[in-house]
Amino acid sequence: MPAKMVSVNPANGLEIGAYNIHDDKKVEKAVKDAQKCFGAWSLLSYKERAIVLKNIAKQLRAQKEKLATLATKEMGKPIQQSRAEVEKCAFTLEHYANNGAKFLADEIVKTDARKSYVSFQPLGVVLAVMPWNFPYWQVFRAMAPAVMAGNTMILKHASNVSACALVIEKVIKDAGAPKALFQTLLLPASEIEKLISNPAIAAVTFTGSTAAGSKVAEAAGRNLKKQVLELGGSDAYIVLEDADLDKAVELCVNARLVNSGQSCVSAKRFIVVKPLRKEFEKRMTEKMKGASYGDPMDEKNKIGPMARTDLRAQLHEQVLKSIELGAKLLCGGFIPEGAGAYYPPSVLTNVKKGMPAYDEELFGPVAAIIEAKDEKDAIRIANDSVYGLGACILSKNRAHAEKLAREELQAGGCFVNDSVHSDARLPFGGIKQSGYGRELGIFGIKEFVNVKTVYIK
Repeated sequence: MPAKMVSVNPANGLEIGAYNIHDDKKVEKAVKDAQKCFGAWSLLSYKERAIVLKNIAKQLRAQKEKLATLATKEMGKPIQQSRAEVEKCAFTLEHYANNGAKFLADEIVKTDARKSYVSFQPLGVVLAVMPWNFPYWQVFRAMAPAVMAGNTMILKHASNVSACALVIEKVIKDAGAPKALFQTLLLPASEIEKLISNPAIAAVTFTGSTAAGSKVAEAAGRNLKKQVLELGGSDAYIVLEDADLDKAVELCVNARLVNSGQSCVSAKRFIVVKPLRKEFEKRMTEKMKGASYGDPMDEKNKIGPMARTDLRAQLHEQVLKSIELGAKLLCGGFIPEGAGAYYPPSVLTNVKKGMPAYDEELFGPVAAIIEAKDEKDAIRIANDSVYGLGACILSKNRAHAEKLAREELQAGGCFVNDSVHSDARLPFGGIKQSGYGRELGIFGIKEFVNVKTVYIK
């Protein structure tokens, strides 16, 4: 096991912090404290829990600039996006504080009994295993509903955002929350299975790669523990013949470059019907070339570095392999000289099945354009993926696009004329190798509860 977790600023390659890994003694104490806290926290009223969640939201807003700067320095997110991420976390805490009691109210069911109903009771200590790309949002979108439902939480964050992981715990304590309501443990990935097997851990929520998610599922399944998995995605954006091309290109470029292209639900495959393909790729290439990338602390830059140089190398290899197999590079596609894990906005066209750009998730600022013969072919291509997280249809005929989104696209979230995104008010999650279970919305708060039948004769 490594001695420390080291954080490196991906914009310049300089170390910004080294953090001691927690030993078995610390882990065992944290889990026991979380279990003890659960006993008291679960007995509080929804009103009392809501006060704590709202206080955490206030702390997030009060410390927004500090938190945003830390995220930008630790994982390279453009500063304006880091600020928006903190605000989104605060909104989500308030959403569950305001609606948790309604979401979890007993549901009366008429039966032969004098009285029968369904009650929703918390499970216990929830382990959250989270990724680096949204170091605050990934945590709070899992934490807010789980804690409002009466659970406590332990966080095992990605090792390259250890400073963010620790500051989340501090913010929650600064808000006056019970000491062990939420705790961060700094552990390497190799320790996750052991932590899942701890008897005090009741359930697991995981966001990350499909490969890592399958290991978490295996460990949780072996220990008969509930799990929610939000895994990879290769979201398809379908541009139909009647789409407003100016708006479509603008939306597609922004959706591809959000978080420097490092989002499970950022646009990745652009499926364009044949009559529009040449004009679409021309306009998209112009906009991608014009997108400024560089120092993420500079407000003018829409794109920062990738989070790590090894991730950049992996993305570049996918680009090169796709070109080798016949894809055409229209812009970008090189590793810039100098410090930092930067990768330029890139466009590949003539992308076909069998290429990494078609079959795999491209986790960075690379767009893959795929030509479809017609609408039916576009839907087929969109569904021809092992992933099923999000999808988008761009068309002036909203009613027809809605029908396609509802009935034919295979994804957990299907959007018409807007980019795929998460919203505290709506369920979020995928199908196929994008995982199972849901975060957010009323469905998210019911993932980590005992759906209990109560029957009185």
